[in-house]
Amino acid sequence: MRLYRGEKLEFETDSKVMFKEKFPKLAYLDVAGLCKAATLAEIQAQGWSLNPGRYMGAGERAADKFDFAERLQQLNEELQALSIESAALESRIASSISAIVAS
Repeated sequence: MRLYRGEKLEFETDSKVMFKEKFPKLAYLDVAGLCKAATLAEIQAQGWSLNPGRYMGAGERAADKFDFAERLQQLNEELQALSIESAALESRIASSISAIVAS
């Protein structure tokens, strides 16, 4: 906000590096996923919604470093194992409840 207004910045120790990376000249500019100065026309087109996500978009992100099909297979195997364990626990719970009710 201060960059947009042209005001003097006050930095925390760690934030100065991020600011210089995103705003090299320490002047405001729109950064996808971080900030955008929306126009009144853009806001009106969004039904006057001030939800930032409608304007900022998604930031850049590094490509995933895993094989999706392989990871999906691993997750499916884990789900199957957990389903089997869940069924066994449900059976034990049902037996325990039956024993309590019968007593």
